[in-house]
Amino acid sequence: MSGVEEWPTAVVVDGRRQELPDPVAVEEPLELRLVRAGASTPLAVTMRTPGHDRELAAGFLYAEGLADAPADFVAIRAADAGGRENAAEIELRAELDLAARAQTRSFLSTAACGVCGKTAIESIFAKGVPLTEPGHPRIARAVLESLPARMREAQRNFARTGGLHAAALFDAHGALVVLREDVGRHNAVDKVVGERLLAGAVPLRDGVLVLSGRAGFEIVQKAARAGIPVVAAIGAPSSLALRTAERSGMTLVGFLRRGRFNLYTAPERIAL
Repeated sequence: MSGVEEWPTAVVVDGRRQELPDPVAVEEPLELRLVRAGASTPLAVTMRTPGHDRELAAGFLYAEGLADAPADFVAIRAADAGGRENAAEIELRAELDLAARAQTRSFLSTAACGVCGKTAIESIFAKGVPLTEPGHPRIARAVLESLPARMREAQRNFARTGGLHAAALFDAHGALVVLREDVGRHNAVDKVVGERLLAGAVPLRDGVLVLSGRAGFEIVQKAARAGIPVVAAIGAPSSLALRTAERSGMTLVGFLRRGRFNLYTAPERIAL
């Protein structure tokens, strides 16, 4: 399923109208279903851009503390919902005590708000992965400032539509590891973490997560859960994101662009 579709559009330039197809980002619901003892139970619904749904499911369950490793997943299968493959069935190994792991939450997300169903702020702090020692990894300023341009070069669907968020994982030397695009910024992060989780590469102790927009609380919490030591956003952080980064020992960078950026927490990882 493609993440882009063309919509018949009247384009008006200087008062002159022309009928042209306009590429737009696809937004559709994805229902996550948990399979236990042969029974399927709805777990969550999120509005996402189709593609990499398996990674999205894995990253979501990992962020919520329902799974910790690739071996916890017996299977992740595409399923039919409303006549389309807009559902994913996730079967976890039977030994996992999901009742003990589950957090109090109404699992309903929109593209703009992945955390809206939480009933209490403290319930969102999922079991975290301890970060690496302070000051590791060290990221050169020039490398950090180059990352937005490197991310933009890899945003193929954004280049067509202008309507997708991106999350990109780089190593400490600026090499792109994985990039995902989605209408929901939290979905893009789940897809990145899910890809690395299924590859057996989590925790991501040497990674730099670059965000195409702002750094909100839930995204920082997801990064902390994955052990990511540095998060750099093109946009602004929120106050709760800053408190979460500080609490977890993460380096949080905001307003990143060539020639300037803001260092909010754990600045020792950035070599100026």
